[in-house]
Amino acid sequence: MNRLKKHIFIFSLLFFSIGLCNSYSQTKNVNIKVQDSIVPKYDFDVLSPSKAAFYSAILPGLGQAYNKKYWKIPFVYGALGTGIYFYSANNKNYDRARTAYKLRLNGKPDEFDGLGDHILLSDDALVTAQKGYKKDRDLSLLVTVALYVLQILEASTNAHLIQHNVDNNLSIEPTIIQDFNSNNAIVGASLSFKF
Repeated sequence: MNRLKKHIFIFSLLFFSIGLCNSYSQTKNVNIKVQDSIVPKYDFDVLSPSKAAFYSAILPGLGQAYNKKYWKIPFVYGALGTGIYFYSANNKNYDRARTAYKLRLNGKPDEFDGLGDHILLSDDALVTAQKGYKKDRDLSLLVTVALYVLQILEASTNAHLIQHNVDNNLSIEPTIIQDFNSNNAIVGASLSFKF
């Protein structure tokens, strides 16, 4: 009998609590408006990163101008110009050594034969020079292409990062903490969120 009373008590308690919950949930209409105060409301173009990458692919530096980072354009042209300069210089020297070697094989005078004001280079030196200049020319081309792709990626990444909240309320500051037990300084970093 004791067990039956316990079950009836639990059943009635459940029935009563469900009845209260249902009665309150059906009679009250609550409208809650939530406003996010952390993220500022800006209008961003979703296709902005792809536009910046496309513009940089068409004309180097144009994606940086699209992102309004005009100070990066001289670095883009300086890097690409340096790569093109070294490619051109190595290609010119490679052609000189190759032409001189071909003329020497045909028994004709060349600019490295040692006659008159010309310097003297052996056949092996001309072959070594050709190999070295060709390797440097190819490396210059590879670096220039890599810099071209890098400036496209930089424009796209920068356009992505413009859409994120980066202000002074989010900061990482290095700190030096004094340990009072051992009287030693401990270097650490603190991550601060200010709301």
